Amino acid sequence: MIANGLLRAVPNGRPAVGRREVDPARVEAGVREMLLGLGEDPDREGLLETPARVARAFAELTFGASELAEDHLSRVFAQDHAGDDVVMLKGIRFVSLCEHHLLPFTGVAHVAYLPSHGRVAGLSKLARTVDVFARRLQMQERLTAEIANAMQEHLDPRGVAVVVEAEHSCLRLRGARKEDAHMVTTAFRGALEGDRGLRAEVLSLMGVGAMR
Repeated sequence: MIANGLLRAVPNGRPAVGRREVDPARVEAGVREMLLGLGEDPDREGLLETPARVARAFAELTFGASELAEDHLSRVFAQDHAGDDVVMLKGIRFVSLCEHHLLPFTGVAHVAYLPSHGRVAGLSKLARTVDVFARRLQMQERLTAEIANAMQEHLDPRGVAVVVEAEHSCLRLRGARKEDAHMVTTAFRGALEGDRGLRAEVLSLMGVGAMR
């Protein structure tokens, strides 16, 4: 991890995760055991409903593992007037869970692509694609690569750029306790991987490094 700097995401993310179902009873049992392990009484008034609440919360925070990026990115349409200039969506806020500590990391994703033959996706589809990969147990490096890989695969663009800026609870609240540190990861595909001038222009438009 590089704080307050740029870290290039791995070229290939993990294999796409298919749809999965949550087992609430199993999660509740695990939370109850955790409370016992922490020396708490899960049967006291304040904790009676905690296992069920935690199960619901984690199901919500990881719903992305029940979806596929193609559910959103396969819905592209051609616009004759759109041209092949860069399409960018900035400041897509997300919440994800660090798979190492099960603590949240939050931030913004900026995505851009160069359409091929005027083929474009709805802006909401790009935002939903970020959530598909963010709303699961995750690493920021992999999150960045997975978004880029999905856009490259399903939009068939000439190039893709993804920048993710995030603050990690596991770094801020425990361990090193660096409250002001944030992490920036990037992933480039196609023309935006090889053309440094074009890549610099896109990064400038994204305003990389300015946390919101």
